[in-house]
Amino acid sequence: MRRWVILGIAVAAQAAVSSLVYGLPFLLPNLRAELDLSLTAAGTLVSAPVLGILAALIAWGAAADKFGERVVMAIGMAGTGVAAVAAALVPGIVGLSVFLVLGGLFAASISAASGRAVLGWFAASERGLAMGIRQTCTPLGVGFAALVLPPAAEAWGYQPALLIPGVLCLVIAVVVAIGLIDPPRAPAKNVEETRSPYRTPRLWRVHIASALLVGPQFTASAFALTYLVSEQGWSPVTAGAVVAVVQLVGAAGRIGAGIWSDRVGSRMRPMRIIAVGAVAAMLAWALGDVTWSGLAVVGLFAVMVISVTDNGLAFTATAELAGPFWAGRALGVQNTGQNVMALAAAPAFAALVTAVDWPWALAIGALLPLVACLVTPVHGEPTHQRRVSTR
Repeated sequence: MRRWVILGIAVAAQAAVSSLVYGLPFLLPNLRAELDLSLTAAGTLVSAPVLGILAALIAWGAAADKFGERVVMAIGMAGTGVAAVAAALVPGIVGLSVFLVLGGLFAASISAASGRAVLGWFAASERGLAMGIRQTCTPLGVGFAALVLPPAAEAWGYQPALLIPGVLCLVIAVVVAIGLIDPPRAPAKNVEETRSPYRTPRLWRVHIASALLVGPQFTASAFALTYLVSEQGWSPVTAGAVVAVVQLVGAAGRIGAGIWSDRVGSRMRPMRIIAVGAVAAMLAWALGDVTWSGLAVVGLFAVMVISVTDNGLAFTATAELAGPFWAGRALGVQNTGQNVMALAAAPAFAALVTAVDWPWALAIGALLPLVACLVTPVHGEPTHQRRVSTR
């Protein structure tokens, strides 16, 4: 029972920080209107928390390896909440940007430590399911933001809307401090267990493939509201509500992918199939934009669902390949690669849309999951019973 409680706390913590870090795109119309920003400038601004995450992930992972998950997550949740509240209160784009970066810096602790906490409590045969459930946190957080932030910003402006994820993070910080228990850690049996897992290219390939798959994921989540409003004529509130529902479907997809990987004894084979699906969905969105709006909307929603389902597989494989003495740092590297792509995706895609319009920008974006198909290290993959337990 204890392990499921820990899993629930980890999901709540990551969902709360995700509502800030990845929920900002749902404030794009208000940010552009209130701060007089171009699409490219606004896309860069909403990526500011990702810059903070990128700067701190590996350091937080090392801290989790050394000090444990509970203290790292409690500090991170509190810091994220304070930074979000400060961003909501400070006037002007400079102060807003600074505090959003700081929010991301503290939020990085949750990405590095919560996955390690979950994987430490579950055996290999349940790990795909557990990490699939844990990885629902991002679509749940984004779905919450999609449902709540647009109407809040429409009623009061972007600044009061930012208070919502900030206060939520502060509340969850208390829950983490009280309820999270670090998993047991057995001492190393031999020197091999403490050696770097990066001596072979397999773990690097997992990181690279996973980062490439973030491209369509973050492109869809960052621009879904803007696309539905500006290109399809939807209202911001309606678009936000529908996107929230789609995020819930994506969350269920992560759980399904985890169960799938447990049953077939592979993390990478399902991940490659998901990459193929992401290519098809991106192309359907692009084709629909020039032929039929219904296909474009279906393609967009398909990208939002398919492109998020691989995350749990990559995280599980990373921790399993790294082992208990490197899991925090390896998850930090894994998150760093993903967030490099997330940081670049919004401004790069906005610039592409400005230069060549939506269909060609989407077609170019489909190249990322296509390359991920080739990089994913399926051949010679170990089975469930990986070389080292994370307990």
